[in-house]
Amino acid sequence: MAEFTNRHIVITGGAGGIGVATARAFLDHGAHVILVDLDEQRLNDARTALGGVRVFTVATDLATQAVCADLLERARPVYALVHLAGVFEPDPLDPDDHGVWNRAIAANLTNAYDMAVAFRPHADMRGPARLVFASSIAFRRGSPGHAAYGAAKGGIVGLTRSLSRRFAPDILVNAVAPGVIVTRMTDSIIAERGEAYQREIPLQRFGQPSEVASVIRFLCSSDASYITGQTITIDGGLTNA
Repeated sequence: MAEFTNRHIVITGGAGGIGVATARAFLDHGAHVILVDLDEQRLNDARTALGGVRVFTVATDLATQAVCADLLERARPVYALVHLAGVFEPDPLDPDDHGVWNRAIAANLTNAYDMAVAFRPHADMRGPARLVFASSIAFRRGSPGHAAYGAAKGGIVGLTRSLSRRFAPDILVNAVAPGVIVTRMTDSIIAERGEAYQREIPLQRFGQPSEVASVIRFLCSSDASYITGQTITIDGGLTNA
């Protein structure tokens, strides 16, 4: 029997490159996958790309705790919540406009907190259940053009550590911190500074969404039964270069 047969996996940011790859990794092991994203058309495209079987979609902005709770109530029992949703905007550091900062914190950190709080009472306890957040190497290296984003992703690491203690032993809580992964989100970075970044990466290439998805699947598997509170960096060695 595939390990995730009849397990419900909720993936926010599910229409993105890493979201679709993560869904495919779970589907290959028998899961039922609920993809959550803002863009209904992209969700439909993702569902089609994944074959449509055992794939469900929900278009929502996760803007309030009530929205998060309603989503997880409808998906219950949820074995794993993979929270990839977020925004990535350049930060002009404009003292007269906190818009970028406010959006970065709300869409990358506040909704992670709200989803985690909503997940706990709806978690499938044939487990323990799993919660995986998406941080970023921006919190380790610093991102001079995306200060608000880097701060929010650092907050995800603190949230991971705190919730791993609060939710134990019923829910294992971990995070992944991808580097430059080939997705729509990184298109502009690769176009502008791709060659310079690639020279810094010891593996001399950018990552693929499947290489993040495989780590997420591992963290939700029985092989990761004694791992919690950790942030795993997936960057081809960039932060050690």
